Amino acid sequence: MKYTINSNSENNIDIKLYSTPSLAFLGDAVYGLYVREMLVKNANMPANKLHKMSVEYVKATFQSEVYGLLENFLTEDEIAVMKRGRNANGVKAPKSTNSVDYRRATGLETLFGYLYLKGNIERLNQIFNHIQHNMMQ
Repeated sequence: MKYTINSNSENNIDIKLYSTPSLAFLGDAVYGLYVREMLVKNANMPANKLHKMSVEYVKATFQSEVYGLLENFLTEDEIAVMKRGRNANGVKAPKSTNSVDYRRATGLETLFGYLYLKGNIERLNQIFNHIQHNMMQ
């Protein structure tokens, strides 16, 4: 199988071929990369300080709030993907957060993984800019 980093053209992927945990796994990394890039561009400081700042934006409680923010911003298909992630079986919250926040965070990560796999980087940028403008000031 040939491996390529995502191109700018949108791929037609069948979401049913990918497990929710796989999409969320990828989406966690994609979302985290957006957060890290934003922090580095806004604050040139030691990595340990950047890490502490990033934790605030990638923790389940914050991502759960983002989930709520995006409900009126997304297309029907994007909402369906996010709900699929939120409602996935076998999602068990760690002791550091409650199950509602963790499930909603998983939904957000699923959306980011799905859009990344589709190669829809422009839409990811729009969504993250919306998050940044409304919640990361």
